[in-house]
Amino acid sequence: MRNERLIPRRTPESREVAERTQLVLDLTSRLNVLRHSDLDGRASLLSEIFGRPAPDTLTLYPPFPCDYGLNLEFGEHVFVNQNCSFYDIGGITIGDRTMIGPGVTLSTAGHPVQPGERFDGITIAPIVIESHVWIGANVTVTPGVRIGSGSVVAAGAVVAKDVPPKCVVSGAGYIKRRDLDAAP
Repeated sequence: MRNERLIPRRTPESREVAERTQLVLDLTSRLNVLRHSDLDGRASLLSEIFGRPAPDTLTLYPPFPCDYGLNLEFGEHVFVNQNCSFYDIGGITIGDRTMIGPGVTLSTAGHPVQPGERFDGITIAPIVIESHVWIGANVTVTPGVRIGSGSVVAAGAVVAKDVPPKCVVSGAGYIKRRDLDAAP
């Protein structure tokens, strides 16, 4: 995976991530029970989650779980529909005039692939979504992916590699990538 790095278990960095995650889980649980009409309450909680005010032109409909909050960057006029999950420990950047459909998952974290290394920590890699992108309902974007400007990702797609600018991508399916070492 491009730009992937490991956050080893039992380190100051992993403890800081765990503490921040616990705080953000509490903040998002409060966000997700607000009345939809409580725009001031939503803006206040989003500011706490993001560590700064959200852009005035951001539209983000709860429920909205995320795990870190500080590594989310939104451009202008971004629309995020309901029930999207942004796992941003590795960093998520969303460009101007991007629309994200309901149920989308952006995940920047995982675990080492080799069985003997999976409990060594978490791997992270940033997701970059450029400007004027439309991501359809229930799409999953995996760590380290860049989605090019003007592109459309069709509903239900699993995006595990970069999407070039100005194209439409779709589909989910099984493709064998490689064999793993024998389990210990």
